[in-house]
Amino acid sequence: MMGKRNQPHRSENITVTLEQLVPADHLVRKVDQVMDSQFIYPLVEKLYCENNGGPSVDSVLLIKMALLQYLFGIPSMRKTIQEIETNVAYRWFLGLGLDEKVPHFSTFGKNYVRRFQDTTIFEDIFYKILTQGVDAGFVDPVVLFIDSTHVKANANKLKYKKKHVRRAARFYHDELEQEINDDREAHGKKAFYPQEEGRE
Repeated sequence: MMGKRNQPHRSENITVTLEQLVPADHLVRKVDQVMDSQFIYPLVEKLYCENNGGPSVDSVLLIKMALLQYLFGIPSMRKTIQEIETNVAYRWFLGLGLDEKVPHFSTFGKNYVRRFQDTTIFEDIFYKILTQGVDAGFVDPVVLFIDSTHVKANANKLKYKKKHVRRAARFYHDELEQEINDDREAHGKKAFYPQEEGRE
């Protein structure tokens, strides 16, 4: 006999937590176990006004959104935000409830420009996170590609690792800035061009 399934569960109300919905062996759980994101707050604290304006989007949330894009090879931040809206594992990683709104791309872009323009802070944060991944064995610096080409090896393995990770962080940073600039220009806004000081 052929079975036929109807769709009664689409509107079913159940009690469940994000913790229950994310598989124990999911990559976001493994990253969460070794990633210490608390170092971000003191690094960005000086970029915020202490006594003016309302609360901003959490800086760790912004960085983790970028990390999801990088980890899962999502082609753009706009697409990443769309994926976060429906992916419970991504929401768990970000600490967003099922009923919480994911920051819009324009919100992400505005916060990125206001906080990180003319600084290397985003790149520095991303470098430290990638370094944590390398140290935990999740990322092999030997296979980090920069614009589809390998970075030449160096006899000093520590320097070699740092060079690979630093260049990977910078490459991602530049791609993200380009996407934000493209969006700004598409909406009639002036693109920003960060300073190059402090880069290797």
